[in-house]
Amino acid sequence: MKINYQKVLDEILKEITAMQKKPKLLLHSCCAPCSTYVIEYLVNYFDVNILYYNPNIYPEEEYLKRKDEQIRLINEIKQNENIGIMDIEYESEKFQQMALGFEGEKEGGARCANCFELRMKKTAEKAKENEYDYFCTTLTVSPHKNAKKINEIGELLEKEVGIKWLYSDFKKNEGYKKSIELSKEYDLYRQDYCGCEYSFKTF
Repeated sequence: MKINYQKVLDEILKEITAMQKKPKLLLHSCCAPCSTYVIEYLVNYFDVNILYYNPNIYPEEEYLKRKDEQIRLINEIKQNENIGIMDIEYESEKFQQMALGFEGEKEGGARCANCFELRMKKTAEKAKENEYDYFCTTLTVSPHKNAKKINEIGELLEKEVGIKWLYSDFKKNEGYKKSIELSKEYDLYRQDYCGCEYSFKTF
């Protein structure tokens, strides 16, 4: 049965609103442009901190460029919202280990699903370690990412790690379009390829 993850999220947000207290959310961000709309949306319901953990990005210069844009965005948003960023190591070797045997996969295939899991698992572990109430990712805002697969991974990690997964399909309600508009507003660098060396070679 096809699940409408936006409706699932709507129900969770109704429950949170009724509590009259903002839970703590650790939000994995794949990049600053994708995070714009998601942050704008979720700060109404959560105390949000960003985890920029993307060991897939290639080369390192590109990783640092995207990271700097994420930090700049957070600093600009901070003027109006209470939001922070958790900075951790690049760990590109972990992506390389994960990608072994999947080098020939097409974009959107098993390598990408494993990459989602790698980044989301780190987010869940950091959320658990730092006593957050929920973890989530900005990945579902992209029309190129499989929201069903991402939510299935999140659901499994919730059981494995013991931290609540926030279901989402942020591309709904014109989320992707709004992220593009906000990226222009903040004058953010928008990359030409997803991030890893395999997507780099094909763009």
